[in-house]
Amino acid sequence: MTAILLFGLFAILVLLQVPIAISLAASSLVVLFLNWGPSSFTLLPDILYASVSKFTLLSIPFFILAGVIMEYAGISKRLINFAYACVGHYKSGMIFVTVLTAIFFAAISGSGPATVAAIGGILIPALVKNGMKKESASALLASSGAIGIVIPPSIAMIVFAIVAGGQLNISIERLFLAGVIPGILLGVGFIVAAIYVRNKDVSVITAKEQENMSTKFGIVAGASDLEKTKDIARAFKDAIWGLLMPVIILGGIYGGVFTPTEAAVVAVFYGFFVGVFIYKDLKLNTIYKILYEAGAQTAVIMLIVSSASLFAYIITTEQIAQSMADSMLALSSNPIVILLLINLILLIAGAFIDAVSAFYIFVPILTPIILSLNVDPTVFGVFMTVNLAIGLFTPPVGVNLYVASGIGRVKLYQISKSTLPFLISAIIVLLLITFIPSISTYLPNLLGVK
Repeated sequence: MTAILLFGLFAILVLLQVPIAISLAASSLVVLFLNWGPSSFTLLPDILYASVSKFTLLSIPFFILAGVIMEYAGISKRLINFAYACVGHYKSGMIFVTVLTAIFFAAISGSGPATVAAIGGILIPALVKNGMKKESASALLASSGAIGIVIPPSIAMIVFAIVAGGQLNISIERLFLAGVIPGILLGVGFIVAAIYVRNKDVSVITAKEQENMSTKFGIVAGASDLEKTKDIARAFKDAIWGLLMPVIILGGIYGGVFTPTEAAVVAVFYGFFVGVFIYKDLKLNTIYKILYEAGAQTAVIMLIVSSASLFAYIITTEQIAQSMADSMLALSSNPIVILLLINLILLIAGAFIDAVSAFYIFVPILTPIILSLNVDPTVFGVFMTVNLAIGLFTPPVGVNLYVASGIGRVKLYQISKSTLPFLISAIIVLLLITFIPSISTYLPNLLGVK
């Protein structure tokens, strides 16, 4: 009865478009009051404080701040120029540019919506000039931005490691490495889907339009191989400081120089130095705006973390997690069927709630099942993250859809319809990750990261 009341109230509030954090908190408070009476509210300060006072969570505001700084420092523009110099001269070059830039920026921001916001204003018009419909271009951006929570450093994976750490004993370092190959596979899948879509959408591009597009990115149309090489070298030189950021972050973590939390602080200072002294696009009068944006994004995440922790506390103490796990295992003894069912549940959940909330709600429920099936915790963390990444561009609540819709100036139902090919390719990659564990474990095992 408690489970029905808890999840029923939460579902009703979400369907009424109440913010996720408030839906989680409200449904939890109602259940606490009905089950344990008013005295149960004395537990709230301890539960809420314990949920946000973890040292590892300090990395989240700093990674968010680093991403905002790099956006204002002009990194996204330089990454786009570099990607265009490398592959922009091919027939579907802008598709490669879009996905490559999303992967580059994902390795800086760790956030899906931030990736879409940073590169969408430049790339959506360029994709349209390259022959794609506006809604298809916006859908590609929304889908590619989802790679942001899979490629390290990933805020979502940090949260997963915190939530699952007690039961699965998995490190952030291992999860970060495990996300590299799946993130690249998602990118490849989106490229294949986008080429298919572009071939359907393609319109005749005039010579003038092609010239305008080439000039926009600083590339000369019809350039010789030598000129193209010079263009690549120039763009690489301009973008090198941005490209070095993930190298410094990940290299420092796996080289034992600093922890993931310390790496986030290093990223902030590095981004500030590059923006002010190297690129000189970061002006001191924008510092307040940068801090405000980073603070607002951090506040939203921390509010969700505290509310979701209360929800997860009820799931655990009321033994809801174990009962639901037992019920799922009773449906079938076939691991393939169970894993398919888990993926289906997560895909549906990801369409309605964000990754942080989903981890707090579903990790306690799914962990006993994963342990009973002897699934590698690393694989579990990755395929759960990929499921929720897909949710970022799945209607009705996919955040990336709203960001891309606003930037591309297309209606939500148009962009939602256009995401279907990208959704199919992402689900294929998801199934590969779920049933071929070595895709996730190869790099961590190769480098001996536990």
